Amino acid sequence: MSGLTPNSPRPIDIKLHQSSRLLEIKFDNATECMLSCEFLRVYSPSAEVRGHGPGQEVLQVGKEDVNITAIEPVGNYAVKLVFSDGHDTGLYSWDYLYDLARDYEALWLEYLGKLSAAGLKRKSQD
Repeated sequence: MSGLTPNSPRPIDIKLHQSSRLLEIKFDNATECMLSCEFLRVYSPSAEVRGHGPGQEVLQVGKEDVNITAIEPVGNYAVKLVFSDGHDTGLYSWDYLYDLARDYEALWLEYLGKLSAAGLKRKSQD
């Protein structure tokens, strides 16, 4: 993941759709995305999820119903997302959010693959 540069895309609008559990983000380079709260939670940049080094990641399971309860700005480079399961230690930099938006499909398939490899399945959404 690259560091923030003057040319890095920055969010110009972030809206939470609580009923559908989607975070809508519009960047200043015309990129728009809808990221599920579950996706943002399982890809939290916190040490609790990512570990403190390669191979120390902790697979997040059972997050299908998680929602975001608060979005707190951190300076002018990140937001802290507070989740309904109490998780609130991840700082989502603009670059990280943009990487998640750009690579959403590949990252989601990677997550589903990790669940499958662990013999786990997502709870079906009604």
